[in-house]
Amino acid sequence: MPLNMNREVFITAAVTGSGDTAGKSPHVPRSPKEIAASAIDAAKAGAAVVHCHVRDPETGAASRRNDLYKEVTDRIRSADVDVVLNLTAGMGGDMIFGDVERPLPLKEQGTDMAGATERVSHVAECLPEICTLDCGTMNFSLGDYVMTNTPSMLRAMAKMMTDLGVRPEIEAFDTGHLWFAKQLVEEGLIEDPVLIQLCMGIPWGAPDDLNTFMAMVNNVPSNWTFSAFSIGRNALAYPAASILAGGNVRVGLEDNLYLSKGVLATNAQLVEKAVGVIEGMGAKIIGPEEVRKKLKLTKR
Repeated sequence: MPLNMNREVFITAAVTGSGDTAGKSPHVPRSPKEIAASAIDAAKAGAAVVHCHVRDPETGAASRRNDLYKEVTDRIRSADVDVVLNLTAGMGGDMIFGDVERPLPLKEQGTDMAGATERVSHVAECLPEICTLDCGTMNFSLGDYVMTNTPSMLRAMAKMMTDLGVRPEIEAFDTGHLWFAKQLVEEGLIEDPVLIQLCMGIPWGAPDDLNTFMAMVNNVPSNWTFSAFSIGRNALAYPAASILAGGNVRVGLEDNLYLSKGVLATNAQLVEKAVGVIEGMGAKIIGPEEVRKKLKLTKR
Protein backbone atom coordinates (compact mmCIF):
# COMPACT_ATOMS: atom_id res chain seq x y z
CA MET A 1 0.00 0.00 0.00
CA PRO A 2 1.24 3.55 -0.68
CA LEU A 3 2.61 5.70 2.11
CA ASN A 4 0.28 8.33 3.51
CA MET A 5 2.88 10.32 5.43
CA ASN A 6 1.69 13.19 7.60
CA ARG A 7 3.68 16.33 6.75
CA GLU A 8 2.29 18.50 9.56
CA VAL A 9 2.62 16.72 12.90
CA PHE A 10 1.73 17.64 16.46
CA ILE A 11 3.26 16.04 19.54
CA THR A 12 1.34 15.03 22.67
CA ALA A 13 3.35 14.57 25.85
CA ALA A 14 1.73 12.13 28.31
CA VAL A 15 3.63 13.28 31.35
CA THR A 16 2.79 10.95 34.25
CA GLY A 17 -0.05 8.43 33.73
CA SER A 18 -1.57 6.31 36.47
CA GLY A 19 0.67 3.25 36.38
CA ASP A 20 3.07 2.02 39.06
CA THR A 21 6.00 3.98 37.64
CA ALA A 22 6.63 6.70 40.22
CA GLY A 23 9.00 4.43 42.14
CA LYS A 24 10.83 3.30 39.02
CA SER A 25 12.16 6.67 37.90
CA PRO A 26 12.89 9.89 39.78
CA HIS A 27 11.68 11.82 36.72
CA VAL A 28 8.03 10.68 36.98
CA PRO A 29 6.22 13.69 38.47
CA ARG A 30 3.93 13.19 41.47
CA SER A 31 2.72 16.47 42.93
CA PRO A 32 0.66 19.00 40.96
CA LYS A 33 3.67 21.34 40.99
CA GLU A 34 5.93 18.61 39.54
CA ILE A 35 3.34 17.48 36.97
CA ALA A 36 2.74 21.03 35.77
CA ALA A 37 6.47 21.80 35.64
CA SER A 38 7.14 18.65 33.62
CA ALA A 39 4.27 19.49 31.26
CA ILE A 40 5.61 23.02 30.79
CA ASP A 41 9.11 21.68 30.06
CA ALA A 42 7.60 19.28 27.50
CA ALA A 43 5.76 22.17 25.85
CA LYS A 44 8.98 24.21 25.65
CA ALA A 45 10.65 21.18 24.03
CA GLY A 46 8.02 21.06 21.27
CA ALA A 47 4.85 19.39 22.57
CA ALA A 48 1.67 21.12 21.39
CA VAL A 49 -0.53 19.04 23.74
CA VAL A 50 0.09 17.82 27.30
CA HIS A 51 -1.93 14.86 28.58
CA CYS A 52 -2.18 14.85 32.38
CA HIS A 53 -3.22 12.45 35.12
CA VAL A 54 -2.81 13.33 38.79
CA ARG A 55 -1.22 11.38 41.62
CA ASP A 56 -1.32 11.45 45.40
CA PRO A 57 1.60 13.78 46.19
CA GLU A 58 2.67 11.64 49.17
CA THR A 59 2.42 8.11 47.78
CA GLY A 60 2.57 8.62 44.01
CA ALA A 61 -0.55 6.48 43.60
CA ALA A 62 -3.09 7.38 40.91
CA SER A 63 -5.79 9.79 42.07
CA ARG A 64 -9.06 11.35 40.90
CA ARG A 65 -9.04 14.31 43.31
CA ASN A 66 -10.48 17.42 41.70
CA ASP A 67 -8.30 19.76 43.75
CA LEU A 68 -5.18 18.15 42.31
CA TYR A 69 -6.48 18.53 38.76
CA LYS A 70 -7.38 22.15 39.48
CA GLU A 71 -3.89 22.94 40.73
CA VAL A 72 -2.26 21.29 37.71
CA THR A 73 -4.61 23.16 35.37
CA ASP A 74 -4.00 26.54 37.02
CA ARG A 75 -0.23 26.09 37.02
CA ILE A 76 -0.10 25.14 33.33
CA ARG A 77 -2.42 27.96 32.28
CA SER A 78 -0.39 30.54 34.19
CA ALA A 79 2.90 29.43 32.60
CA ASP A 80 4.94 31.47 30.15
CA VAL A 81 4.39 28.93 27.35
CA ASP A 82 1.25 28.09 25.37
CA VAL A 83 0.08 24.47 25.25
CA VAL A 84 -3.18 22.56 24.70
CA LEU A 85 -4.38 20.94 27.93
CA ASN A 86 -5.65 17.34 27.76
CA LEU A 87 -6.91 15.78 31.01
CA THR A 88 -7.61 12.09 31.45
CA ALA A 89 -11.15 10.95 32.19
CA GLY A 90 -10.12 7.31 32.25
CA MET A 91 -10.15 6.84 36.01
CA GLY A 92 -13.12 5.41 37.90
CA GLY A 93 -13.72 2.26 35.88
CA ASP A 94 -11.31 -0.12 37.61
CA MET A 95 -12.52 -3.58 38.65
CA ILE A 96 -10.25 -6.02 40.50
CA PHE A 97 -11.82 -9.48 40.65
CA GLY A 98 -11.29 -12.14 43.28
CA ASP A 99 -9.69 -15.50 42.56
CA VAL A 100 -10.77 -17.80 39.71
CA GLU A 101 -13.16 -19.81 41.91
CA ARG A 102 -14.67 -16.82 43.74
CA PRO A 103 -14.44 -13.80 41.47
CA LEU A 104 -17.01 -11.95 43.58
CA PRO A 105 -16.99 -9.89 45.68
CA LEU A 106 -14.55 -7.56 43.97
CA LYS A 107 -11.37 -6.77 45.85
CA GLU A 108 -11.59 -3.49 47.69
CA GLN A 109 -7.94 -2.66 47.12
CA GLY A 110 -7.61 -1.33 43.58
CA THR A 111 -11.31 -1.41 42.66
CA ASP A 112 -12.52 2.10 41.86
CA MET A 113 -15.95 2.32 40.22
CA ALA A 114 -17.60 5.71 39.85
CA GLY A 115 -20.63 7.05 38.01
CA ALA A 116 -20.41 9.05 34.79
CA THR A 117 -20.92 12.45 36.43
CA GLU A 118 -18.23 11.76 39.03
CA ARG A 119 -15.80 10.53 36.38
CA VAL A 120 -16.21 13.77 34.43
CA SER A 121 -16.47 16.13 37.43
CA HIS A 122 -12.88 17.39 37.17
CA VAL A 123 -13.42 18.03 33.45
CA ALA A 124 -16.49 20.11 34.27
CA GLU A 125 -14.54 22.07 36.88
CA CYS A 126 -11.30 22.60 34.94
CA LEU A 127 -12.69 22.75 31.36
CA PRO A 128 -9.60 21.54 29.51
CA GLU A 129 -9.55 21.81 25.73
CA ILE A 130 -9.38 18.00 25.39
CA CYS A 131 -10.18 15.07 27.68
CA THR A 132 -9.81 11.36 27.04
CA LEU A 133 -12.55 8.78 26.60
CA ASP A 134 -11.35 5.14 26.80
CA CYS A 135 -13.74 3.69 24.28
CA GLY A 136 -14.20 0.13 25.56
CA THR A 137 -13.66 -2.51 28.21
CA MET A 138 -10.61 -4.81 28.27
CA ASN A 139 -8.49 -7.08 30.42
CA PHE A 140 -5.75 -4.63 31.33
CA SER A 141 -2.19 -5.80 31.89
CA LEU A 142 -1.50 -8.28 34.72
CA GLY A 143 -3.61 -9.89 37.43
CA ASP A 144 -7.39 -9.65 37.60
CA TYR A 145 -7.81 -5.98 36.63
CA VAL A 146 -10.52 -5.15 34.09
CA MET A 147 -10.77 -1.62 32.65
CA THR A 148 -14.53 -1.13 32.54
CA ASN A 149 -16.32 1.22 30.15
CA THR A 150 -19.80 0.02 29.26
CA PRO A 151 -21.67 1.36 26.20
CA SER A 152 -24.14 3.22 28.43
CA MET A 153 -21.31 4.76 30.47
CA LEU A 154 -19.48 5.85 27.33
CA ARG A 155 -22.60 7.37 25.82
CA ALA A 156 -23.26 9.35 29.00
CA MET A 157 -19.67 10.56 29.36
CA ALA A 158 -19.39 11.47 25.67
CA LYS A 159 -22.54 13.59 25.89
CA MET A 160 -21.28 15.36 29.01
CA MET A 161 -17.95 16.17 27.38
CA THR A 162 -19.61 17.46 24.22
CA ASP A 163 -22.11 19.55 26.20
CA LEU A 164 -19.19 21.09 28.14
CA GLY A 165 -17.50 22.11 24.91
CA VAL A 166 -14.52 19.83 25.61
CA ARG A 167 -13.16 17.78 22.69
CA PRO A 168 -13.08 14.05 23.53
CA GLU A 169 -9.91 12.23 22.55
CA ILE A 170 -11.03 8.66 21.88
CA GLU A 171 -8.46 6.26 23.30
CA ALA A 172 -8.71 3.03 21.30
CA PHE A 173 -6.94 -0.07 22.60
CA ASP A 174 -8.40 -2.44 19.99
CA THR A 175 -10.43 -2.38 16.77
CA GLY A 176 -13.74 -2.83 18.60
CA HIS A 177 -13.12 0.45 20.41
CA LEU A 178 -12.89 2.21 17.05
CA TRP A 179 -16.10 0.50 15.97
CA PHE A 180 -17.92 1.92 19.00
CA ALA A 181 -16.35 5.36 18.49
CA LYS A 182 -17.98 5.43 15.04
CA GLN A 183 -21.29 4.59 16.74
CA LEU A 184 -20.90 7.51 19.15
CA VAL A 185 -20.33 9.84 16.19
CA GLU A 186 -23.30 8.36 14.31
CA GLU A 187 -25.51 9.01 17.35
CA GLY A 188 -24.34 12.63 17.54
CA LEU A 189 -22.66 12.19 20.93
CA ILE A 190 -19.24 13.18 19.57
CA GLU A 191 -18.94 15.99 17.05
CA ASP A 192 -16.48 16.58 14.22
CA PRO A 193 -13.55 16.94 14.09
CA VAL A 194 -13.01 13.54 15.74
CA LEU A 195 -9.71 12.93 17.55
CA ILE A 196 -8.39 9.39 18.10
CA GLN A 197 -5.43 8.08 20.11
CA LEU A 198 -4.32 4.59 19.04
CA CYS A 199 -2.92 2.88 22.15
CA MET A 200 -0.66 0.03 21.05
CA GLY A 201 1.13 -2.71 22.92
CA ILE A 202 -0.86 -2.58 26.18
CA PRO A 203 -1.68 -6.10 27.39
CA TRP A 204 -4.28 -7.32 26.47
CA GLY A 205 -5.35 -4.92 23.78
CA ALA A 206 -3.91 -4.48 20.30
CA PRO A 207 -0.27 -5.62 20.03
CA ASP A 208 2.14 -3.11 18.55
CA ASP A 209 3.27 -5.07 15.50
CA LEU A 210 2.90 -3.15 12.25
CA ASN A 211 0.21 -5.42 10.78
CA THR A 212 -2.05 -4.81 13.77
CA PHE A 213 -1.19 -1.13 13.80
CA MET A 214 -2.21 -0.74 10.16
CA ALA A 215 -5.43 -2.65 10.87
CA MET A 216 -6.17 -0.02 13.51
CA VAL A 217 -5.23 2.83 11.16
CA ASN A 218 -7.39 1.38 8.39
CA ASN A 219 -10.37 1.45 10.75
CA VAL A 220 -9.96 5.19 11.36
CA PRO A 221 -12.14 7.22 8.93
CA SER A 222 -10.03 9.34 6.60
CA ASN A 223 -11.54 12.61 7.86
CA TRP A 224 -10.62 11.92 11.51
CA THR A 225 -7.35 13.01 13.15
CA PHE A 226 -5.33 10.32 14.87
CA SER A 227 -2.22 9.98 16.95
CA ALA A 228 -0.50 6.81 18.13
CA PHE A 229 1.94 5.46 20.67
CA SER A 230 3.33 2.20 21.98
CA ILE A 231 4.53 1.46 25.48
CA GLY A 232 7.91 0.12 26.51
CA ARG A 233 10.74 -0.85 24.17
CA ASN A 234 8.93 0.16 20.96
CA ALA A 235 7.81 3.56 22.23
CA LEU A 236 10.65 5.45 20.55
CA ALA A 237 10.00 3.74 17.21
CA TYR A 238 6.32 4.57 17.08
CA PRO A 239 6.65 8.26 16.15
CA ALA A 240 8.06 7.15 12.79
CA ALA A 241 5.37 4.49 12.32
CA SER A 242 2.56 6.90 13.13
CA ILE A 243 3.87 9.65 10.84
CA LEU A 244 4.29 7.25 7.92
CA ALA A 245 0.70 6.04 8.44
CA GLY A 246 -0.64 9.62 8.37
CA GLY A 247 -0.87 10.25 12.10
CA ASN A 248 0.56 12.36 14.89
CA VAL A 249 2.89 11.52 17.77
CA ARG A 250 2.57 10.81 21.48
CA VAL A 251 5.53 10.28 23.80
CA GLY A 252 6.05 10.68 27.55
CA LEU A 253 6.72 8.97 30.85
CA GLU A 254 3.19 7.54 30.98
CA ASP A 255 4.25 5.22 28.15
CA ASN A 256 8.02 4.78 28.45
CA LEU A 257 10.64 5.64 31.08
CA TYR A 258 13.77 5.35 28.96
CA LEU A 259 15.66 7.53 26.50
CA SER A 260 17.85 4.59 25.50
CA LYS A 261 18.73 1.25 27.05
CA GLY A 262 19.36 1.82 30.75
CA VAL A 263 19.11 5.62 30.47
CA LEU A 264 16.12 7.14 32.27
CA ALA A 265 14.41 10.00 30.43
CA THR A 266 12.57 13.18 31.33
CA ASN A 267 9.42 14.17 29.48
CA ALA A 268 11.25 17.01 27.75
CA GLN A 269 13.96 14.64 26.52
CA LEU A 270 11.36 12.28 25.06
CA VAL A 271 9.72 15.20 23.26
CA GLU A 272 13.12 16.34 21.95
CA LYS A 273 13.71 12.80 20.66
CA ALA A 274 10.35 12.89 18.85
CA VAL A 275 11.16 16.32 17.39
CA GLY A 276 14.33 14.86 15.91
CA VAL A 277 12.42 11.98 14.32
CA ILE A 278 9.72 14.24 12.87
CA GLU A 279 12.12 16.78 11.43
CA GLY A 280 14.48 14.07 10.25
CA MET A 281 11.64 12.61 8.19
CA GLY A 282 11.04 15.96 6.53
CA ALA A 283 7.80 16.79 8.33
CA LYS A 284 6.85 20.04 10.04
CA ILE A 285 5.96 20.28 13.73
CA ILE A 286 2.84 22.32 14.39
CA GLY A 287 2.17 24.19 17.62
CA PRO A 288 -0.80 24.68 19.91
CA GLU A 289 -2.53 27.42 17.92
CA GLU A 290 -2.44 25.33 14.75
CA VAL A 291 -3.78 22.34 16.72
CA ARG A 292 -6.64 24.47 18.06
CA LYS A 293 -7.60 25.52 14.54
CA LYS A 294 -7.34 21.95 13.23
CA LEU A 295 -9.44 20.43 16.02
CA LYS A 296 -11.72 23.44 16.66
CA LEU A 297 -10.74 23.63 20.31
CA THR A 298 -11.96 26.19 22.84
CA LYS A 299 -9.07 27.81 24.67
CA ARG A 300 -9.92 28.69 28.27
